[in-house]
Amino acid sequence: MRFLVRDRILGIGDDYWIEDDRGNRVFLVDGKAMRLRDTFELKDAQGRVLIDIRQKMFSLRDAMVIERGGETLATVRRKRLSLLRNHYRVSLADGGTELDVSGRIADREFAVEYDGELLAVISRRWLHVRDTYGVDVVREDADPALLIAVAVCVIHLAEKEREE
Repeated sequence: MRFLVRDRILGIGDDYWIEDDRGNRVFLVDGKAMRLRDTFELKDAQGRVLIDIRQKMFSLRDAMVIERGGETLATVRRKRLSLLRNHYRVSLADGGTELDVSGRIADREFAVEYDGELLAVISRRWLHVRDTYGVDVVREDADPALLIAVAVCVIHLAEKEREE
């Protein structure tokens, strides 16, 4: 499953559409402006909220929480002690499962893996449109909404860290 993400550069909030490989709008990332903490909603094409993404408050390190239906799915944090590449860790709510996100985050060239197995590739490499990147979900049994939410979190955290 391949999705095309078109970042919005200017405007209030951080709203942008995610299309499938046929150009159909599948998800909307709805950035909530004027909030104390960074908040996004991942909605389907009909406007139903699938996933809530929020900055974790009162955390020693910047973190984002991914929720579905009021239940926490995952927490995304920058991995410490990773000197060579951008590296993030996604702790799933089951307490034992962790996804590994690494690559060149600012360049939109990174991968999401579980236990050494590739789940998704985020890349601009095969696109020619500026401020657009692809999310290629490799495993058919993977949750595309969750992997897109992970990509949104990682990119947001990396940009926030770069601004500081």
